[in-house]
Amino acid sequence: MRYARQIRYEIPEEMWGHKISEFLHGKGFSNQNLTKLKKINHSIDINGRWEYMGYRLQKGDVLQVLIVEEESSKKIPPVNLPLEVVYEDEDILVVNKPAHMPIHPSMKHYENTLGNAVAYYFMEQNKPCIYRCINRLDKDTSGLTILAKHFVAASMLYDQMVAREIKRTYYAITDGEIPEEEGTINAPIGREGDSVVVRAVDYEKGDEAITHYRVLGRGGGLSLVECHLDTGRTHQIRVHMKHLGYPLIGDFLYHPENHTMDRQALHAGKLSFRQPVTGEELSFSVAFPQDMDRICQEFGLK
Repeated sequence: MRYARQIRYEIPEEMWGHKISEFLHGKGFSNQNLTKLKKINHSIDINGRWEYMGYRLQKGDVLQVLIVEEESSKKIPPVNLPLEVVYEDEDILVVNKPAHMPIHPSMKHYENTLGNAVAYYFMEQNKPCIYRCINRLDKDTSGLTILAKHFVAASMLYDQMVAREIKRTYYAITDGEIPEEEGTINAPIGREGDSVVVRAVDYEKGDEAITHYRVLGRGGGLSLVECHLDTGRTHQIRVHMKHLGYPLIGDFLYHPENHTMDRQALHAGKLSFRQPVTGEELSFSVAFPQDMDRICQEFGLK
């Protein structure tokens, strides 16, 4: 199996005289990307001929970059599982992950994860799958997530994530009617004691965590909340809403006494970012899953 992506660049006047490596850095290629490209035969092509990274670009040059993937992630077996593809191009895949599906295989979840479903999806197309999930969701959180098809797209998307340029909108249902229309929770998050899983607000040792929220509806002792994240800490919305005094319904970890749902009521409903190679602004949205929609209708939250 082989996946090949060829990217074509016409060289603008301001880059004449610059090295190919300098031009590609300006396009978002990392040093690690360039190192990998050097190991691919004829990965750098100028006007139909192979060139080194140190070549200085000239008027009329057309640069073509060949990205090749030939191996699949060996620890992710392909499994025929439902996979809702929202968007796909040569560089990325955007999917709507269902609740109760882990992102990555583990000892307890080896063949029922998003990774297994994506591996099968690519196997059916006779393409290798190096599994690179960019914005990870908790097992019981539903919604939009991005996957990179090759190492260059992955690097560029991770840079967007670090720069907080990937905008995510989450929807949550809380236990309790929040009186404020909107607000910001700025409270650092860290591990709770020695726990590997549980997180808590920790003003001494925690990492910066900022969540903006807006109440969309109230009813029956519940609130429907829209959340935007400035940071991406583990369980951030779940921990912050508990800290505010309005934990998510169905959250067995942070609100175990509530059984309104069989998982935390949290859905990644909107996502916007730049296409890593072309720079085009992309935006996606998906409807509420059935379980959250049912609660919203029952309690008049929408």
